[in-house]
Amino acid sequence: MVVLFTFASTACICQILTPVKWQFGSKKITDKEAVIFVKATMAKGWHIYSLNVPEGGPIKTAIDFKPDGAYSVIGKTLEPKPKMNYEMVFDIDVPYFDNEVVFQQKVGLHEQGEVKVKGVVAFSACDAERCLPEDEVEFVVTVR
Repeated sequence: MVVLFTFASTACICQILTPVKWQFGSKKITDKEAVIFVKATMAKGWHIYSLNVPEGGPIKTAIDFKPDGAYSVIGKTLEPKPKMNYEMVFDIDVPYFDNEVVFQQKVGLHEQGEVKVKGVVAFSACDAERCLPEDEVEFVVTVR
């Protein structure tokens, strides 16, 4: 007697959505100052929210720089003019970016040579149907 066993396997093809890609760079302005660039590129149909979302709105994008004696943050992080959309769920106009956006942060340099600027970007990506849970991306930018 021959017994034939058939094993059925089900493969979980789980797709992790990562509709936002981040790039980081710097430009030295003087021996004492530089600008840090934080660029987000969104997949078609996806967006992230501005740094300046009104109270009661969705999760805003936040860029936090880790304190370090080698540099200090000068002023606020700058962003281009966002698009606006009225969102009924929040009952407010909400500023957002799609396609791509470049945020800029001026830093003071307190050391000569290479300075490593560290931080984290917190954001939530949304499309027309859903918003993903808040995500964070750590970064290190070397200013030369």
